[in-house]
Amino acid sequence: MNTEQVDVLIIGAGPAGTVAASIIHKAGYKVKIVEKMKFPRFVIGESLLPRCMEALEEAGFLEAVKAKGFQDKGGAKFVKNGKICDYSFDDQYTKGWTWTWQAPRADFDKTLADEVEKMGVPVSYETTVTAIDFDGSDSTTTVEYANGEKAQVKARFIVDGSGYGRVIPRLFKLDKPSNLEPRKAMFAHVTDEKRAMADEPNRITIIVHEFGVWIWVIPFSNGNTSIGFVGSPEFFEKFKGSNEEQFRAHIASQPYLSERFKDAELIFEPRILEAWSSTTEKFYGDGFVLTGNVTEFLDPVFSSGVTLATVSSQKAAKLVIKKLKGEDANWEEDYTKPMMQGVNTFRSYVMRWYDGTLDTIFFADNQDPLIKSMICSVLAGYVWDLDNPYVKDHDTALKKLANTITVRDMFKNKE
Repeated sequence: MNTEQVDVLIIGAGPAGTVAASIIHKAGYKVKIVEKMKFPRFVIGESLLPRCMEALEEAGFLEAVKAKGFQDKGGAKFVKNGKICDYSFDDQYTKGWTWTWQAPRADFDKTLADEVEKMGVPVSYETTVTAIDFDGSDSTTTVEYANGEKAQVKARFIVDGSGYGRVIPRLFKLDKPSNLEPRKAMFAHVTDEKRAMADEPNRITIIVHEFGVWIWVIPFSNGNTSIGFVGSPEFFEKFKGSNEEQFRAHIASQPYLSERFKDAELIFEPRILEAWSSTTEKFYGDGFVLTGNVTEFLDPVFSSGVTLATVSSQKAAKLVIKKLKGEDANWEEDYTKPMMQGVNTFRSYVMRWYDGTLDTIFFADNQDPLIKSMICSVLAGYVWDLDNPYVKDHDTALKKLANTITVRDMFKNKE
């Protein structure tokens, strides 16, 4: 069996893996990426958040992504029964990036992977991790190639950015249930010849379809648009037939979409994803760190996936470099705690989205501009800004605001 020696083995060639690989490689260490799939490959999470731009910039990816001409994104729009709540990232409370991209992830992820290869990091596609043996922080990983051949990779450290593959949590039984309700999504890419009917292509539109059910509409620069319906598994039982028949029936049932997309051509057969929320017992161990969706995946509603993936890898890479230099790396204080801060902030917003609290806030009349800017910062991914009360006290602040609005409107209606 062939054996290769590297400083750091990265599992997964998505945004988490490539950001970590680039930062560690630029510090002078030998890095190798193994990826189970063949790229390009489809994945959801097509609407990014401005906070991820900082990680992409540090990794040296921005110019390569800009060259692809992906759709600029400058905000998020929420729609319910004809009412519109529009957030522009130009108005956010936290200083930082005010735009990002909407992009088919197959193309976006391939761009990052190609760029990290150009930097000198080898990427081995269609390579499956079958076993990992740790000897302190050193490790020997057994991989299997598409042709069935096996090899070993010896490394001083492993970064697991395998996303839904969750390689280390599954191999070492670290998975545990999420506290979020199981949900299902049906989605497809469609032609968007009537895009002129929409207000702007440079933002994601999120439509409240019915209580606990929402729709994403993400326009791409190639003229296609991603549409996805998300709700409880029971919601999808109301329409029968093939996936395409069900998908078209869902579109026809939504007034905001029916005219624009009733004759749209499907780029691919509608797909289904369900029971995606997951978490793990720990984010790191002796010789490894988990990044991105391997730590915890919440829900697609606020597009947090790529931001958590890239920021976690940005932070983890710097600690890996410290470890390789023989310096002390405080994984609990400098990795787990800040990442849980971000995850828990997004979690509060996800939970308050599904229980209707954010409906009350988003569609309220006479919104306070300062408060709206603070919430806008969260929607832009700045979930580590503890000067923002809607980050620091994320759950209680949202509940108090919704209660204040409800009481205010109650007295207003009595006048």
